[in-house]
Amino acid sequence: MTLQIIVTYAAALSLLIGSGFVIVGVIGLLKFKDPMTRLHAPTKVGTVGIGMLLVASIANSFILGEPSTHELLIMAFLFVTAPISANFIAKVNIHRRACETPPSPLRDDTWSTLNVPEADRDI
Repeated sequence: MTLQIIVTYAAALSLLIGSGFVIVGVIGLLKFKDPMTRLHAPTKVGTVGIGMLLVASIANSFILGEPSTHELLIMAFLFVTAPISANFIAKVNIHRRACETPPSPLRDDTWSTLNVPEADRDI
Protein backbone atom coordinates (compact mmCIF):
# COMPACT_ATOMS: atom_id res chain seq x y z
CA MET A 1 0.00 0.00 0.00
CA THR A 2 1.26 3.40 -0.88
CA LEU A 3 0.96 6.48 1.24
CA GLN A 4 -1.61 7.92 -1.15
CA ILE A 5 -3.95 4.95 -0.65
CA ILE A 6 -3.57 5.08 3.15
CA VAL A 7 -4.34 8.80 3.24
CA THR A 8 -7.33 8.25 0.95
CA TYR A 9 -8.71 5.65 3.36
CA ALA A 10 -8.03 7.97 6.30
CA ALA A 11 -9.90 10.79 4.52
CA ALA A 12 -12.82 8.49 3.78
CA LEU A 13 -12.94 7.33 7.39
CA SER A 14 -12.81 10.94 8.59
CA LEU A 15 -15.70 11.81 6.28
CA LEU A 16 -17.79 8.94 7.64
CA ILE A 17 -17.06 9.78 11.27
CA GLY A 18 -17.64 13.50 10.72
CA SER A 19 -20.90 13.03 8.88
CA GLY A 20 -22.07 10.60 11.59
CA PHE A 21 -21.41 13.21 14.28
CA VAL A 22 -23.16 15.91 12.25
CA ILE A 23 -26.22 13.67 11.76
CA VAL A 24 -26.38 12.97 15.51
CA GLY A 25 -26.15 16.72 16.18
CA VAL A 26 -28.98 17.48 13.75
CA ILE A 27 -31.19 14.78 15.25
CA GLY A 28 -30.48 16.14 18.73
CA LEU A 29 -31.31 19.67 17.59
CA LEU A 30 -34.65 18.54 16.17
CA LYS A 31 -35.60 16.11 18.93
CA PHE A 32 -34.96 18.11 22.12
CA LYS A 33 -37.67 20.50 23.26
CA ASP A 34 -35.95 22.85 25.71
CA PRO A 35 -33.53 25.48 24.34
CA MET A 36 -30.83 24.51 26.85
CA THR A 37 -30.89 20.83 25.89
CA ARG A 38 -31.23 21.75 22.24
CA LEU A 39 -28.08 23.83 22.56
CA HIS A 40 -25.98 20.87 23.68
CA ALA A 41 -26.28 18.75 20.54
CA PRO A 42 -25.01 21.12 17.83
CA THR A 43 -22.25 22.75 19.86
CA LYS A 44 -20.67 19.64 21.30
CA VAL A 45 -21.30 17.11 18.58
CA GLY A 46 -21.16 19.50 15.65
CA THR A 47 -17.71 20.76 16.59
CA VAL A 48 -16.24 17.27 16.44
CA GLY A 49 -18.16 16.49 13.25
CA ILE A 50 -17.01 19.59 11.42
CA GLY A 51 -13.49 19.01 12.76
CA MET A 52 -13.41 15.53 11.22
CA LEU A 53 -14.73 16.87 7.91
CA LEU A 54 -11.94 19.44 7.93
CA VAL A 55 -9.38 16.71 8.71
CA ALA A 56 -10.67 14.86 5.62
CA SER A 57 -10.23 18.04 3.58
CA ILE A 58 -6.66 18.43 4.86
CA ALA A 59 -5.90 14.81 3.92
CA ASN A 60 -7.40 15.33 0.45
CA SER A 61 -5.33 18.46 -0.19
CA PHE A 62 -2.25 16.53 0.98
CA ILE A 63 -3.01 13.79 -1.58
CA LEU A 64 -3.39 16.35 -4.37
CA GLY A 65 -0.05 17.89 -3.48
CA GLU A 66 -1.54 21.29 -2.70
CA PRO A 67 -1.24 21.66 1.08
CA SER A 68 -3.58 24.25 2.53
CA THR A 69 -3.72 25.98 5.89
CA HIS A 70 -7.24 27.28 5.39
CA GLU A 71 -8.72 24.22 7.09
CA LEU A 72 -6.53 24.71 10.15
CA LEU A 73 -7.63 28.33 10.43
CA ILE A 74 -11.29 27.34 10.08
CA MET A 75 -10.85 24.64 12.72
CA ALA A 76 -9.17 27.03 15.15
CA PHE A 77 -11.90 29.63 14.63
CA LEU A 78 -14.62 27.01 15.12
CA PHE A 79 -13.10 25.53 18.27
CA VAL A 80 -12.71 28.99 19.82
CA THR A 81 -16.07 30.50 18.90
CA ALA A 82 -18.47 27.54 19.40
CA PRO A 83 -18.08 27.25 23.20
CA ILE A 84 -18.24 31.02 23.66
CA SER A 85 -21.42 31.39 21.61
CA ALA A 86 -22.97 28.41 23.43
CA ASN A 87 -22.17 30.07 26.76
CA PHE A 88 -23.80 33.33 25.66
CA ILE A 89 -26.92 31.55 24.40
CA ALA A 90 -27.19 29.64 27.69
CA LYS A 91 -26.80 32.85 29.71
CA VAL A 92 -29.52 34.57 27.68
CA ASN A 93 -31.87 31.65 28.27
CA ILE A 94 -31.17 31.70 32.01
CA HIS A 95 -31.67 35.48 32.30
CA ARG A 96 -34.87 35.42 30.25
CA ARG A 97 -36.09 32.55 32.44
CA ALA A 98 -36.84 30.59 29.28
CA CYS A 99 -35.56 27.44 30.96
CA GLU A 100 -35.48 25.78 34.33
CA THR A 101 -33.42 27.73 36.86
CA PRO A 102 -30.24 25.89 37.84
CA PRO A 103 -30.20 24.66 41.43
CA SER A 104 -28.34 26.65 44.05
CA PRO A 105 -25.08 25.23 45.32
CA LEU A 106 -25.26 23.25 48.56
CA ARG A 107 -22.70 25.33 50.46
CA ASP A 108 -22.98 28.85 49.20
CA ASP A 109 -19.86 30.14 50.93
CA THR A 110 -17.39 27.55 49.63
CA TRP A 111 -18.56 26.27 46.24
CA SER A 112 -16.33 28.51 44.10
CA THR A 113 -13.64 29.56 46.53
CA LEU A 114 -10.61 28.05 48.15
CA ASN A 115 -12.33 28.09 51.55
CA VAL A 116 -12.60 24.63 53.08
CA PRO A 117 -15.61 23.90 55.29
CA GLU A 118 -14.89 23.18 58.94
CA ALA A 119 -16.26 19.64 58.65
CA ASP A 120 -13.86 18.75 55.82
CA ARG A 121 -10.65 20.07 57.40
CA ASP A 122 -7.98 17.63 58.46
CA ILE A 123 -6.52 18.60 61.80
